[in-house]
Amino acid sequence: MNKELMEALNILEKEKEISKETLLEAIENSLLTACKNHFGKADNITVQIDRETCDFLVYATKDVVAAYEDVEDDVTQICIDDAIQISKDAVIGDTINIEIKSKEFGRIATQNAKNVILQKIREEERSVVYNQFFEKEKDVVTGIVQRYIGRNISINLGKADAVLNETEQVKGEEFKPTERIKVYILEVKNTPKGPRILVSRTHPELVKRLFEAEVTEIKDGTVEVMSIAREAGSRTKLAVRTNNPNVDAVGACVGMNGARVNAIVEELRGEKIDIVNWDENPGNFIQNALSPAKIVAVFADPDEKTAKVVVPDYQLSLAIGKEGQNARLAARLTGYKIDIKSETQAKDAEGFRYEDYMYDEDGDVYYEEEYEEGEYEESESEDIEYVEEAESELEVVESQEEDYEEEIEE
Repeated sequence: MNKELMEALNILEKEKEISKETLLEAIENSLLTACKNHFGKADNITVQIDRETCDFLVYATKDVVAAYEDVEDDVTQICIDDAIQISKDAVIGDTINIEIKSKEFGRIATQNAKNVILQKIREEERSVVYNQFFEKEKDVVTGIVQRYIGRNISINLGKADAVLNETEQVKGEEFKPTERIKVYILEVKNTPKGPRILVSRTHPELVKRLFEAEVTEIKDGTVEVMSIAREAGSRTKLAVRTNNPNVDAVGACVGMNGARVNAIVEELRGEKIDIVNWDENPGNFIQNALSPAKIVAVFADPDEKTAKVVVPDYQLSLAIGKEGQNARLAARLTGYKIDIKSETQAKDAEGFRYEDYMYDEDGDVYYEEEYEEGEYEESESEDIEYVEEAESELEVVESQEEDYEEEIEE
């Protein structure tokens, strides 16, 4: 048993996460390379390695010829006299396996074999790291800030380094070396120098993944994140829903005393987060998305994906938000183009009044129940008769009450 080789393979498998079978194949290839460098060819060379004991055997298969003069290539042929010394059963025209000792290899051949093994180990190590992080693509990981490379930041993710480009950094965020931060893995590329990992702090999915990690109900599927709109470093709007009537989707995300959402806000360095209920009705959804502003009316067109919103005069600035941020995020969250006006402005604006939606396509008939000629007059006369009967019955009741009161007085 080759104990030293077995121990080395076990250590590499544990530390580098490279399978023992892959390493054994690398050793086989290195021995073939050494034979090719030593003998000039390796077509007739066979390498066998016992997977249990790690003992290996290298032998060359040669054709047996009658005399030494008949040997045209001593790498693939051997004369019968030499063959009998190796095996007494050797016969002319037959083949014989001749063991090759690795000690016979020259220094250059040995060095080349070593390089083959090292190269295979490096390739497999890169492949393991690439596969490990490729599975985490579109997910959130924790990294340690290493250093600034120009305006980009190098982040250590453990077995690999990631790059946080300037375009993926939140404006105003500054990091110190050795600081731990959470980043969203955008893309993992396999390059000759190893995996290149690009991460982000501005992606909307970062907020979603943080909620999945913090809120148990989102992780187990009880609460579902339907849409998200974010302006990194400033504000995020999140629309959630649940199919369980006993669960409050917004309350689950906020947590007791705001514990859950506050943990995410702290990770995002104070970024404001609005959590609203998702609704199948676009009018209700748009109203929720524009919170905390109060809404008077919403006129939504699902086909055109547009909506006209009326708000109280004193709520107009709140609905629009600073530099239009609230309205802009609500539009991204709902997917509707939103036009907001105050009640005063809506009075003279087409499409912002209820009466604008009460006419049919011709524009001159109200959407009311149509009556045939004379039908309305008949129903009106019936109503008059009903009122007259009711009045006569009321007079009878009043006279009966007067008679009853007189009897009591007597």
